[in-house]
Amino acid sequence: MGYKLPSVSAGGRHQHPGRDCSSATRWLTRLPSSLLSSSLILHSLFSSPTLVVTVGFFAMAEIIPVTEWPDYTDDPTGGNPITHNLNAPYDKGDLCWVLVCTVLCWQITPAIGFLYAGMHRRKAALTMILQSLFCACACGLQYWIYGASLYQSRVSNPILGDMSLVAFHNIMASPSMANAGIPDILYAAFGFTFVTATAMILAGAMLERGRLWPSMLFLLAWNTFVYYILAFWEWNPSGWLYQLGLYDFAGSGPVHIASGFAALAWSYMLGPRISDCSNKYKVHHKPHDPLLMCLGTVLIWFGWFAFNGASTANLSLRSIYVVVNTNFAACGGGMTWAVLDMIYTKKLSLIGFCSGIIAGLVGITPAAGFVRVYVSPVVGILTALCCFYAARYKHLLRVDEGLDIFAIHGVGGYVGDILTGIFADKYVPALDGVSGDMYLGGWWNGHWRQVGLQFAGATTCAAWSFFVSLILLFVISKIPGMHLRAKESDEVLGLDFVYLSDAVWASDESGLVLQTGQAEDRHQESDQSAASETAPGKAEKQV
Repeated sequence: MGYKLPSVSAGGRHQHPGRDCSSATRWLTRLPSSLLSSSLILHSLFSSPTLVVTVGFFAMAEIIPVTEWPDYTDDPTGGNPITHNLNAPYDKGDLCWVLVCTVLCWQITPAIGFLYAGMHRRKAALTMILQSLFCACACGLQYWIYGASLYQSRVSNPILGDMSLVAFHNIMASPSMANAGIPDILYAAFGFTFVTATAMILAGAMLERGRLWPSMLFLLAWNTFVYYILAFWEWNPSGWLYQLGLYDFAGSGPVHIASGFAALAWSYMLGPRISDCSNKYKVHHKPHDPLLMCLGTVLIWFGWFAFNGASTANLSLRSIYVVVNTNFAACGGGMTWAVLDMIYTKKLSLIGFCSGIIAGLVGITPAAGFVRVYVSPVVGILTALCCFYAARYKHLLRVDEGLDIFAIHGVGGYVGDILTGIFADKYVPALDGVSGDMYLGGWWNGHWRQVGLQFAGATTCAAWSFFVSLILLFVISKIPGMHLRAKESDEVLGLDFVYLSDAVWASDESGLVLQTGQAEDRHQESDQSAASETAPGKAEKQV
């Protein structure tokens, strides 16, 4: 790197006859000594009319590796990166594992949108894709503004966090609550993939008859008063369910149980869809796009390896164990639902396979880091069995919940929590190289009390989500212009044509041509065209 000093050549504007180099010398002496090193090379300092000073290296302050973190109350960010190497204490493998899993986990949110869009009738499918993008964007911003602070802040009360981390303020290099082996910023990044996916699971409950704007407001309010509170209770070391000793490895309570029971509440508030079916609570329409539904399921399965796998918050044998458990549980769930479909209908079903796979993933979510690998298929089988019958007899609750969010996520999450208490083995969490004898296991190790704790935790999450959701929906419905249910004409036409400009052309089997929210009878148009061709004289007379 070179610095060209003021020219002292003849005729130049900086010429000073009789003292050619005095100004350059004075300029050089004014430079701070810290900027010059032993490799400073001066070319023809007094003999050349042009002085060029080349600085080979700048002397800079030594960056000291962090060996001990400052007290969090003194410096919550972990230190000054200008003077200290904040990366030094962290294992690069752990950082890479959790960061890559964060990226893979993010795509679960649009994948749920694909799944729901495929399961919907065509006239409301695009609305689900829109909702997935809304959850990814709006819920992500909500998480950035105050969501992360509500459940990750370091407080002593057992109910809820504070606003000390608003807009990710002070979230940087300090060791995270989940594991001292990863920094706060990485744990927070992993967390936003959970909240967006959970909101999207719940969004399907509006199923073809919920208005878009009230649903968006409800999702944001639900995150605030349900998800973040339950996440604090279960995952923050100060949370009362955490202190109680609940086992919930990757979030069955805040994610599955909460979204499933909230979907049940939302379905109650919306009422059944318009249908010609004799029993309006047994309405079942075939998926309009089974291929899109299967694509969504495959992407969810793929993302769930990261969802569960990175919940160890380090790269270890336990992480590998978790991924293996996740896969086998999904396999067991998918096959169980397929066999039950064969028993009752004598045919296989794509929607049955997809439902069973997701049921297995839901059931293993709380258990993946606690149960032996030869137990995980059993967890998937038992969860899918319970979810299948919950879906089959859900009409007894007199609710139209066509996507089976309650049956799969609500019931499946609840069953998974209980099975975790039964099959948890203290050997498995010790595989992370950090936990040691911290966990006592469940019935598998003779720790009989654990099943009671699991039952209490699951029931708490279910009750809180259901009743708070009812209150939120009731309050929102009383806001002018925020009634929950779409008009009958909008429901018949399809939400896509009410809310989306992309839904320009489509047609259904009855011959209706739909254009930007207007319906015309295609058959009637054809009849009129045929009539005009057979009666040209009438047209001439009109002219």
